[in-house]
Amino acid sequence: MTATQMKRTNKKTKGKPRKSNRKKVRQVSILDRMIRALPVTEAQIQKGLTWGLIGVFILGAFSVGHYSGINQRVSSELASAVGSAGFEVKRVEVTGINRIDELKVYEITLAQKDRSMMLVDIDQVRDDLLGNGWIKEARISRRLPDTLVVEITEREPAAVWQRDGKLSLIDQTGFPLEDISKENLPDLPVVVGRKANKQVPELTALLDAAPALRPMITGATWIGNRRWNLEFDSGETLALPEGRDTAAAALLNFARMDGVNRLLGRGVVHFDLRDAERAYLRMPPKKNSEPES
Repeated sequence: MTATQMKRTNKKTKGKPRKSNRKKVRQVSILDRMIRALPVTEAQIQKGLTWGLIGVFILGAFSVGHYSGINQRVSSELASAVGSAGFEVKRVEVTGINRIDELKVYEITLAQKDRSMMLVDIDQVRDDLLGNGWIKEARISRRLPDTLVVEITEREPAAVWQRDGKLSLIDQTGFPLEDISKENLPDLPVVVGRKANKQVPELTALLDAAPALRPMITGATWIGNRRWNLEFDSGETLALPEGRDTAAAALLNFARMDGVNRLLGRGVVHFDLRDAERAYLRMPPKKNSEPES
């Protein structure tokens, strides 16, 4: 090739990129690497995203219908269509129950006529559940496509309330749980009086003043809607004065005297500390001796 031909060739190729014989390497994005690292397949991820998008669409449509004032008939038809598409309550998952009948919770949760996930009134279900005395709190949530999740917080029995011949279990706030019979009386303190249950929080605070005596107290009677009589497992009754602080001071004083002189279990029937200046004791009546024959 002559010098002239070489110059012509260089002019033709000048400015054109050279072709590389190297194969292009496919770049893998960070997102692809993260997906591959997950313990699920891409098909499962796509299925989950699909259900999630459907759920967002349904809830979004319901919210728009609710806040924009769409005709009730249109909303009902939309909810019916959603139910027909498979978004209908078919399962109920209940957690947190111990004493409550689980079937009763199912009955209350599924009591509404319309089973469409959109039309289930969660607030109404919660109110119906709270009508059961044992249920302190209830949280209900939807889990698409067909499950209602019910989380229950139960009340704990703290005492037995006796009034007008009736016995009821109550919690530490005095809330009535259920009526019971004498045959099913549990090993709990008994509070007596028409409004004694409402005084249980104050009674608890009162007994905290003398924790050493608490295990020995089997009952308390609310007298005249103003003060307490306490009953001990050894058979004695202790009359306390009116007033929260005065009663607490009297109970603490009695606990100190019992610690020093061992008052309980000595045959005394009644202790009366209503007088701040002195304490009164009542002994059991003496039995008459048998007459001589």
